[in-house]
Amino acid sequence: MTQNLYDIPVKRIDGSDATLGTSRGKVLLIVNVASKCGLTPQYEGLERLHRARQADGLDVLGFPANDFNGQEPGSEAEIASFCSTNYDVSFPLFSKISVVGAGKHPLYLRLTADQPQATGEGPMRERLQAYGIAPNPAPEVLWNFEKFLVARDGRVVERFAPDVTADDPRLVAAVERELARPA
Repeated sequence: MTQNLYDIPVKRIDGSDATLGTSRGKVLLIVNVASKCGLTPQYEGLERLHRARQADGLDVLGFPANDFNGQEPGSEAEIASFCSTNYDVSFPLFSKISVVGAGKHPLYLRLTADQPQATGEGPMRERLQAYGIAPNPAPEVLWNFEKFLVARDGRVVERFAPDVTADDPRLVAAVERELARPA
């Protein structure tokens, strides 16, 4: 039997032990983030979405990962400071993890197994290839800022490519749909 998503051990950005259990019953948008990526400005939209919909039951959760061209090289303290100073991030951040490959964190093993295909991934895949970067094959995470939408009951219901932003109509519609469902 697979481990319940809410019971998978994670660490907060301050190093304290946690699980996603504190978000049980909420809609989650889980994002692998990075501070030195061309997509880093997405922190702004993610924070805006979090603030706008948190009272309705949405939690945006950021998981720093240094899996893509070393674009998250900092320590947890440096990452937290960067996010606070540059984007006034108030959504929960967690300790750096791996989201691809042999060292993939159990959370991402579960997310990618439950939702192996991402909405809107074609343009990002092509852009990586144009830069001479061989994209990861599905179900692996393609790049920083890939987003997983989790329903209130813990089911991974959608996945969005890294360049699908927090204000993209496809992501907004999916979040709205899940928030409209009863807890």
